[in-house]
Amino acid sequence: MEQLNLFDGITNDKFPQYHTDNPHIYEAFKKYTFEAINAGRKRFSAEAVINRLRWETLIAGNDKYKINNNYKPFYSRMFMNEYPNYKGIFSTRTSKYDVIAI
Repeated sequence: MEQLNLFDGITNDKFPQYHTDNPHIYEAFKKYTFEAINAGRKRFSAEAVINRLRWETLIAGNDKYKINNNYKPFYSRMFMNEYPNYKGIFSTRTSKYDVIAI
């Protein structure tokens, strides 16, 4: 299977570099999303996952989870692209970031 660059076509955005510099964010996003799935959730909120990451920052004192709200569309689409059997776990609206849902 050909490896697609999920960020092709995205211009003037900081997310691709942020993602490259902070791969632990997506790893944590996946971890917490799978916790929700394993708890029986068929639908979930990317915002809830992002806020869980923030909780880890503010309460657990782990400052490596700083994240911009504008990145939620990327993470939700990346997850559903990587795990197509969970497509639809996150609700999405039409977004300029739909290009990564290839």
